Amino acid sequence: MRRFLTTLPVVALALAASTLPGRSDDTSPTAQSIQVADARTAAPEFTGLTNWQNSGPLTIAGLRGKVVLVNFWTYGCVNCVNTLPHVTQLYAKYKDKGLVIVGVHTPEFPFERSTSNVQAALKRHGITYPVAQDNNSATWNAWRNQYWPAQYIVDQSGRVVYSHAGEGAYDEIDRTVGKLLNAQS
Repeated sequence: MRRFLTTLPVVALALAASTLPGRSDDTSPTAQSIQVADARTAAPEFTGLTNWQNSGPLTIAGLRGKVVLVNFWTYGCVNCVNTLPHVTQLYAKYKDKGLVIVGVHTPEFPFERSTSNVQAALKRHGITYPVAQDNNSATWNAWRNQYWPAQYIVDQSGRVVYSHAGEGAYDEIDRTVGKLLNAQS
């Protein structure tokens, strides 16, 4: 009986840990995604964005009718940089079918506020989609974002239909964009 009582807390801890979301051995899509916004909520408007690259200023209202991927990132974040090849590939695949990607560069550190540093990062990573600087975190706050990187997919009616924080979920993001674009045609 004594042996059972001493091993009981260890067994209970192991059982509790096995139900925690995001475990490293959990491969379900939702376990890999940290949901950062309620689905089907109206996408907040961009606010306080400056220094638009690869485009003039854009608005959520002006993008109605398009599928929009809003990508919060900063060039000094390793996880953000790791997602960029996937984001640029998604743009290349769907830009002629109605996808607009808006990179919202929200700096974590003072050196990331420099427009010339952001421009160098765009060139280094082959980013040709629109990117704006959010140096005062106004759009970050409007979207109630908390993570670098974070991706939000906005449907043609201006609603957030999918969100993901961190690396990964690339196939799920691609499928979601593809379904929205096919639904339009």
